[in-house]
Amino acid sequence: MGVFGNAAGSADRLLHRGLWALLLLLSVAIYGSHAPLLTLCKVDGAIPFSSTSVVVLVELTKLLLSVLSLLPGAREPLPAALSWRHAAPFALSALLYAANNNLVVHMQLFMDPSTFQVLSNLKIVSTALLYSLLLRRRLGPRRWLALLLLLAAGVTYSCGGLRGHGDTAGTRLHVTPVGLLLLSVYCLISGLSAVYTEAILKSQALPLGLQNIFLYFFGVLLNLMGSLWTGMEGGFLEGFSPWVLLVVFSQALNGLIMSVVMKHSSNITRLFIISCSILVNALLSVALFNLQLTLLFFVAVACIGLAVHLYYGVT
Repeated sequence: MGVFGNAAGSADRLLHRGLWALLLLLSVAIYGSHAPLLTLCKVDGAIPFSSTSVVVLVELTKLLLSVLSLLPGAREPLPAALSWRHAAPFALSALLYAANNNLVVHMQLFMDPSTFQVLSNLKIVSTALLYSLLLRRRLGPRRWLALLLLLAAGVTYSCGGLRGHGDTAGTRLHVTPVGLLLLSVYCLISGLSAVYTEAILKSQALPLGLQNIFLYFFGVLLNLMGSLWTGMEGGFLEGFSPWVLLVVFSQALNGLIMSVVMKHSSNITRLFIISCSILVNALLSVALFNLQLTLLFFVAVACIGLAVHLYYGVT
């Protein structure tokens, strides 16, 4: 009986690890396919839809999927006593995420997109610092080196990992002092929102589906208020296509996956997922848009591989 019990336990652990690996790979694929999907959405080289509409629909989709996860028959029972104190902390999370989404738009006025793509990799460092300080998780020298390699990989790839045919010009960075200030705020809020959300998810003994409902309820509310405040040209769904709907669904699904990662793993895992998505982004860009891989792409891949080995493989 004991032998059969041990075998069943081993099979369950193996199944759990397999499902976890599939979840992480799915997230890598979604992150990596986001930019190519947005390119496929363009009409005559321009985005035809409102980014505000997409953000609202993504939040609403995440909210609906979270509600479905708590329907009768769900695996996790609801607690007997709930109060506003359980939901209130998620309002700050939603506010931080909404602020960062809007900050990204305004930053484009003070730097070009290539510069933002390169410098936004600094949020790897800000997230790791806040993770270590606020959650009191000590990261040794080897792990800090791994995270710096992730930063190097992101910067290297952004500086020219892909190149169009006949394109010989390198990446030229342009940013104003105001842009640098906004970038610093962006990296701070990005790290703070992620670490704060992880802390709340882990501190509450509530089903993850219920916590997601709290978070995305405030997300829908804040983004709707923002869209009404700023106004919207055209109709809410103007310019939508099947590609845009795929973007909405994939981003909603990835948001739910990230909540699982933060609840049961950490934001460091999330950083590795985002960095590994470089591979998917590059391969899709080559296949769909006939771009070429450069030496910098392979340097970035080498940095990521070494970072994974240093952080997870060395004992």
